[in-house]
Amino acid sequence: QVQLVESGGGLVQPGGSLRLSCAASGSIFRNYDMGWYRQAPGKQRELVARINTVGSPDYADSVKGRFTNSRDNAKNTVYLQMNSLKPEDTAVYYCNTYPRFLPWGQGTQVTVSS
Repeated sequence: QVQLVESGGGLVQPGGSLRLSCAASGSIFRNYDMGWYRQAPGKQRELVARINTVGSPDYADSVKGRFTNSRDNAKNTVYLQMNSLKPEDTAVYYCNTYPRFLPWGQGTQVTVSS
């Protein structure tokens, strides 16, 4: 079964940057659009970015201009570069296919706080 492993989260001050990575155990990425999702405490999980099989990204309005989604099919990895982070970006971040059909990974915690 394909497993997704997210990494790169941490504690950062407002205005800071983080780069998240998501690695898959199989060659699933090249065949599917991939998404980055996040879930903040007390809120539903939401899609923040997605990228199609040829690398064209799309973003939620809340992160547009600050986040950059990319993929490396040879490495079975997707990335989320997050700049100008805000406290409201605090959440657990997950990757998955788009639309989602794989089990969720463990996610990576992003905390934006001074």
